[in-house]
Amino acid sequence: MVYNLKMIIGFDGSRVFIKNRSGTENYSYQLLQALSKIDHKNKYIVYIKDTRYKIQDTNWPSNFQFREIKWSRLWTQGGLALRTFKDKLDVLFVPAHTLPVIRRPGLKTVVTVHDLGSEYLPQMHQIKQRLYLSIMQKYQLKTATRIIAVSKATKDDLIKKIGLKPHKITVAYEGYDSSKFKVLASRSGQSSKFKSDYFLFVGTVQPRKNLERIITAFSRQSSVVRLFIAGSKGWLSDEIYELPKKLGIEKRVKFLGYVPDEKLPELYSGALALIFPSLFEGFGLPILEAQACSCPVITSNVSSMPEVAGKGAILINPYDIADIVKGMIKINNQDTRNKLIKAGFENIKRFNWEKCARETLNVLESV
Repeated sequence: MVYNLKMIIGFDGSRVFIKNRSGTENYSYQLLQALSKIDHKNKYIVYIKDTRYKIQDTNWPSNFQFREIKWSRLWTQGGLALRTFKDKLDVLFVPAHTLPVIRRPGLKTVVTVHDLGSEYLPQMHQIKQRLYLSIMQKYQLKTATRIIAVSKATKDDLIKKIGLKPHKITVAYEGYDSSKFKVLASRSGQSSKFKSDYFLFVGTVQPRKNLERIITAFSRQSSVVRLFIAGSKGWLSDEIYELPKKLGIEKRVKFLGYVPDEKLPELYSGALALIFPSLFEGFGLPILEAQACSCPVITSNVSSMPEVAGKGAILINPYDIADIVKGMIKINNQDTRNKLIKAGFENIKRFNWEKCARETLNVLESV
């Protein structure tokens, strides 16, 4: 099919075609797929790092072209920056924070901001990352044509911490993969290899995720309950891995490592609850994934988490171990669990990738 193309949109696909996607990588992948399904009038040039990892499970339409940038270093500030001068782009879209500082004069730019955690929790970011975010990110965001924030909380942070004008920022919620995250026949745990006697955490193992308080709170639970931690190893995580042994509960805490999306629904579906009391999140996708799998949620009462969870979660103070313990106790009440599951199903109706793609496209076409 031949399309009458309206705009040429550059898409930073550096995070899309990689293994073990999480966070911004998952966002980039899902959004690009959703855009390919709804937009046949604009031409997309998707800049990628390595064609070997081009995903084969998608039949990309003819208006989506992939261009490899073979820069092992300075991919954004060198390779991508150079392409903005060579390609006749109408707009450059970066789905994760970092714009090329040097780019073609007059080029319209749109960037998605996922969170400003480094502004609130600087001690939980590497020094190099803190310096970059405090200087470069502020400059880039102030010079971008438009900003997409993944939550109202993130938009408020951009106004407060960066000094951006509200009219420059559009909120476009992330979606979740409804084809994978749904209620399974094994929800009761009877046909699952995982029994419903565990709390589940999903996310990178790092200080910002508050795992030390999770593990400490869990140590005060019944000895028949277990804690499964699903996520890749992050920075400053050694003490987290050592804590269960120090508390004498190493046999009850299981670090599963990275778990692919295909296997997460079974974990969610068999869990007592998702325990997600992160110290800061720009969105918090595991909340929606759990709700879609009829898994009750315990999450924080700070940043974006109440906004994303809606009425389908027990909200706790992430800095108060006693409050986390109370949340774990409450979740054992069957009436409470049933109410949370029902509310969770209602809540997830607000979020889908097609809606996110349409809202993103509206911004791209309006600059």
